[in-house]
Amino acid sequence: MEKTAEQVGLIQKTVDKKKVIKTLEPYFYIVPCMIIFVGFTYFPFLKTIYLSLFNTNASGEISSFAGMSNYINLFKSPSFINSIVVTLKYVIVTTIPSILIGLILSLVCNNKLKFKGLFGTMYAIPMAVSSASASVIWVLLFNPSIGLINFILKKNIGWLTSPYWAFIAVSIVSIWLKSCMNFIFIISALKNIPKELVESASIDGANYLQRLKNVILPCISPTLFFVIVIDIIQAFQTFAEISIMTTGGPGEATNVLVYSIYKDAFYNNRFGVASAESIILFLIMLVITLFQFRYEKKKVFYK
Repeated sequence: MEKTAEQVGLIQKTVDKKKVIKTLEPYFYIVPCMIIFVGFTYFPFLKTIYLSLFNTNASGEISSFAGMSNYINLFKSPSFINSIVVTLKYVIVTTIPSILIGLILSLVCNNKLKFKGLFGTMYAIPMAVSSASASVIWVLLFNPSIGLINFILKKNIGWLTSPYWAFIAVSIVSIWLKSCMNFIFIISALKNIPKELVESASIDGANYLQRLKNVILPCISPTLFFVIVIDIIQAFQTFAEISIMTTGGPGEATNVLVYSIYKDAFYNNRFGVASAESIILFLIMLVITLFQFRYEKKKVFYK
C-alpha cells in the first residue's frame, strides 16, 4: 500500500526529531558538569576580576570604583612584594626535594627490597592525613620545650618563633606531605615500564645508572612532568600549614601569597585588594604552567 504524503511527512518529522535528539544527547550529559563548573569555577573567577577593580566595605559590598589602583598599590607595597618573594622561595624549596625524595624512595621500593610492600604502604599512609591535621601534629613536634625534634637533636631551636627556622619548619611539613603523593604516582609509573626494556639494557651491559638515565626516566617522564606541574601548583596554593603553624610570621617570614590574600580579605576587610592579589597569583601560576608545557615537548617522551 502506498503511503500518503501526510504519512511520509510524519515519518520524516520523526526521523528528523530522532536525529536532533541523537545530536544533542551528548550535550545533555555534560550539562550537570557545566553547571558545577560555571557555579564554582567560572563565575567566582569572573567575580574576582570584577571585584579587583573596586573598593569594598567591611561587608564585602562595593563602595567605589578603583580601576587599576588596587594593582598599582599592591606593587608599591613592600609587604606584597615580600609575599611574592617568599612564595617563589617556598615553591622552589618544597617542590625540588619532594620530587627527589618521592623518586628515590619509589626507585628503592621498586627494586628487590625485602618487605617493599609494607614499606610502600607505610610511606603512603600520610596521604590519608589532611594538611590541617598534619600541621597540628608537627606543631607539637616542633615545640621548643616538649617537642620530639628538639629532644632528638638535643637543641633548643625556636622552630616557629624564629623567622629563619619557621620557614624551614613549614617547608619540612610541605615536603613530607607532597613526597608521599609523589611516591604513589612515580611507583605506579615504574611498575608500568615494560620489563623487556630494562632486561635488554642489562643484557647490553648497561649498569643501573645507565638504565636509569636511558630507560627508566624517559619511560616515566610523562608522570614526572605531571608531578612537577601538580607540586608547583600545590606549593603556590599552600595555606593550611601556614595558617596553623605560623600565621604568616614571625614577622612576614612565611607570609605566602595565599595567606596574604586571606588576611587582606578576612582580617583587613579589603576584598577588592584581595581579589587583585588573587588575579596576580593566577597570572604567575599561568605563566609558569605555560612555560612548563612549552618545555615539556623537549623532555617528555610518550610511548
